[in-house]
Amino acid sequence: MTLLLTGQSAEKRESDEETEDLRKRGDFQRLDATAVKQKSIRLKKFLGKKVNKTVSKLKSVADEYLHGEEVPSDEEEMSAEMLRTGIKVKASNSHKGPYTFDQIRMVQNMTGAHTGAVWVVKFSHCGRLLATAGQDNILRIWVLKQAYKYFNDMRQKYASESKVSPSPSHDSLNLVFDDQKTAQEMPAAEIESTGETGSAEDDKMPFVQQPFCMYHGHTADLLDVSWSKNYFILSSSMDKTVRLWHISRKECLCCFQHIDFVTAIAFHPKDDRYFLSGSLDGKLRLWNIPDKKVALWNEVDGAAKLITAANFCQNGRFAVVGTYDGRCIFYSTELLKYFTQIHVRSSRGKNAKGSKISGIEPLPNENKILITSNDSRIRLYDLRDLSIACKYKGLTNASSQIKASLSHDNRYIVCASEDHYVYIWKTYHDYAKFSSARRDRNDYWEGIRAHNAVVTAAVFAPNPALLIRDDWRTDRKSTEPADPLTKELQMRPSAAERKYLGEALVTADFTGSIKVLVNRVKPRLGSSAPTQSIGGSAV
Repeated sequence: MTLLLTGQSAEKRESDEETEDLRKRGDFQRLDATAVKQKSIRLKKFLGKKVNKTVSKLKSVADEYLHGEEVPSDEEEMSAEMLRTGIKVKASNSHKGPYTFDQIRMVQNMTGAHTGAVWVVKFSHCGRLLATAGQDNILRIWVLKQAYKYFNDMRQKYASESKVSPSPSHDSLNLVFDDQKTAQEMPAAEIESTGETGSAEDDKMPFVQQPFCMYHGHTADLLDVSWSKNYFILSSSMDKTVRLWHISRKECLCCFQHIDFVTAIAFHPKDDRYFLSGSLDGKLRLWNIPDKKVALWNEVDGAAKLITAANFCQNGRFAVVGTYDGRCIFYSTELLKYFTQIHVRSSRGKNAKGSKISGIEPLPNENKILITSNDSRIRLYDLRDLSIACKYKGLTNASSQIKASLSHDNRYIVCASEDHYVYIWKTYHDYAKFSSARRDRNDYWEGIRAHNAVVTAAVFAPNPALLIRDDWRTDRKSTEPADPLTKELQMRPSAAERKYLGEALVTADFTGSIKVLVNRVKPRLGSSAPTQSIGGSAV
């Protein structure tokens, strides 16, 4: 009996000890849970605003990709500035001013000509003609009002003297004329910019509102366009062809067949009998136009052989291609032999692997090249040692074939963006004398919003005075004197105005909208315009 009681009491003590252990363990668990909760609260207080902003941004980006439209916000959509002028201007937090493009305004809206996205916008070398092309398979050429008579006369001359015009190949395609009235059907007197007819707003429009010509023949999206100096035009397409046109002719002059999509083309800068083409089959081809055949070719090595960009650099000395995996490969143009390559990527982080190259642009008269890639970065490389001279950020380019380009004097870089803005940087930013900011990083951008869709292309006019001068003259009309001589003298721009009138831009978006923007600079009386030379060794 005693042994039984002793055993029961021992079991009770063990049970009590286990209960106490469980209670203590539960207290500790509750304490741990309380501590974790408190830490979470502190963390939320510390990161709350940032986390909420990130989540909101992710939701808006997801909605944009799913539905093709940005979620409207009061700040963006209800801006009084945008409602009044059609343009919203912003600048990066690091850019404290002075601002260069805060006076930009829209002078022409060419929306409605294209059906679907516009993928490429290219000015001719003279700056009087503009080529646009994209999803509707049609190449459109626009002409400045002041140049219409010249190009119309050129067309009439070649039409009457067929022996003078470029001879078409046997497989030429006839131009299919649309029923709508085009510029070539209009009388010249209706088009010339006299400043005496039409409303004030019409007078300020630099381009004829209808295309000068519309070239049909491609059966899929046009991806790239290239101009020669004597008005030949090349167009490349997803139909695996490159077609040759001339501004004086109504038909395709020649068709160059490829194996896959032709993503990039470029006339040779010194000899426009040759052109370069890059294709998704991984082959770079140098074509001889008179012979209508490939003169030289080479193939990209590696796992990802897709060529997504191509151009000449150093005035035709090298041909350079960009690939899907982020490489820029240089070939000597003479024999199209491999020379060197750059892997365009960040040293660490999510961009360390390399992203698709979407654009290659050489800097004239400099040993530098501007490369756009799908990591939302633009990089300026020095070709003397293949080092990064500067990296530009601010835009959004995650998957588009967006490419950066330069202003006529290389002072500015412009690039379209997936967030509906156009971004502009100074090629060489004026850093404060004692600033600790890195000189090889540039996030001092100015953003211009004139579209409500993904901006697919943005280019500076190569001769901005042609687009700005008419606008400047229109403003002077109200003060014109009756005396013709005095009027002529007043209509002449001053030396400063001739030297620097400002910048002109043409932008296009995913819906087919095309807009002409002008940022006019008014130099102070008695002072020269703000022209800044760009240093660098000659090519």
